[in-house]
Amino acid sequence: MPDCEYCSSSFDDEKSYYAHLGEEHADELGPIDRRRVEQHTGGSDDEGLPTGPLILFGVIAFALVVVAYVIVFMGSGSSVGEAGPPATINGINVSKTPVNVGESDFHGRINVTIAGEQLDFSQQRFQLQDQAFHFENGGGSVWHGHGDALTLQYAMATLGINVTDSTVAYDGTTYRDSDSETTVRVQLNGDNIDPSNATLDGVRSISNADSGDFIHIVVVQNESGS
Repeated sequence: MPDCEYCSSSFDDEKSYYAHLGEEHADELGPIDRRRVEQHTGGSDDEGLPTGPLILFGVIAFALVVVAYVIVFMGSGSSVGEAGPPATINGINVSKTPVNVGESDFHGRINVTIAGEQLDFSQQRFQLQDQAFHFENGGGSVWHGHGDALTLQYAMATLGINVTDSTVAYDGTTYRDSDSETTVRVQLNGDNIDPSNATLDGVRSISNADSGDFIHIVVVQNESGS
């Protein structure tokens, strides 16, 4: 039969004893007695909400955060990082198209050399051919990007150039790296890439375009076949 140390009352069981402590001596209890009152009564008169409701509230809050993330970042086909549907550009089938066109402005450098001829993108036929990717103001060495998920495949298609990781088709001729007399390199910043998946990144300032992605496409034909 427990006795109360604070008022010498006696109780038949611990539950009654700790209920008495919580009701009559809450302000007098030390940390240990407070913890014991909590354990035997399911709560505390002076330490906030019981842990059960707090845990439930945390679970509900976490679930709401997850739902919001899914809706904002995964529920829309045009969210950042996701590409648009396939399309045909200048007769070239591209597997992905850019999104949020016009909401960004970034730049980089380019060099496309095919069979010894470096293409001059300052020519009028290459200027302002597409909203998401183009050359402008008579410039031919700096490309302009204006869309998210802008792939190299799409960018080249706007110029009438069909590229894969091992082929380049331009002006009616397809060059294949598998041919013994042909070498094809399709690179971004010096790395061989899959142009259908590689997306372009650049810098805002045109004067600092060297810091943006460098597109380098080269086709070399060796007459000797070596």
